[in-house]
Order: sequence, then C-alpha cells, then structure tokens
Amino acid sequence: MREKLFDSEAKVMEIIWDKGSISAKEISLIAAESIGWNKNTTYTVIKKLEAKGFIRRDDPGFICTPLVSRDEMQKVEVKSLLNKVFGGSRKALFSALLEDEELSENEIDELHKLIDKG
Repeated sequence: MREKLFDSEAKVMEIIWDKGSISAKEISLIAAESIGWNKNTTYTVIKKLEAKGFIRRDDPGFICTPLVSRDEMQKVEVKSLLNKVFGGSRKALFSALLEDEELSENEIDELHKLIDKG
C-alpha cells in the first residue's frame, strides 16, 4: 500500500492530476493563486511528493509527472478511512453516508448497479 497523502500533498497532487505533466513553476503559480502559498512552500511539498514516489520531476524545467493516478489514491484513502473509522465495515461506511441525506431515484438506481457489479 502507498503512503498516505497529507492535505498539503493532496492539494498539489490535484493540480498535477488536473494538468498532467506540469512544471514546478506552474504548480507554484497555481498554488499561489488558489491556495495562497508562497513558492518555497509549494516546492517543499513537491520535493516530499517526489521522495514518496508520487511524482517524477524531470529536467529541464522541473516537469512534474504523476506516478500514481487519482483513482488509485482515492482507493487507498477510502480503504484507510474504512479501516480506521469503520473497523473495515463497508455497511457501516454506507450507513454513515446515507443516514443524513435523501437519495434521488437516479442515485438509488446507480448504487444498485454498483452493488450488482460487486
């Protein structure tokens, strides 16, 4: 299993996933505008992501490329939440998700299809 993404790392990964391969400079500009970070903060997070194996940084231009997909990370994070908070019980997770919100007929149909696949 991959390491966990900290919130700051997840913010940078979202930028990289949205853009594909992107320069560290471009990431820092986007992070400055959308999150309010300075360049040094962004570069520190990029270095951590590279050290953890989430991205690859290539010269020239320090082009950052994701080595893990958003889908893969979502699965890792959900599994971690499932085990940590719900004792591994999918039923408890779904109950918590559904108890405070009414679902539309379309959403119910989509969930039925997902369950039938599994």
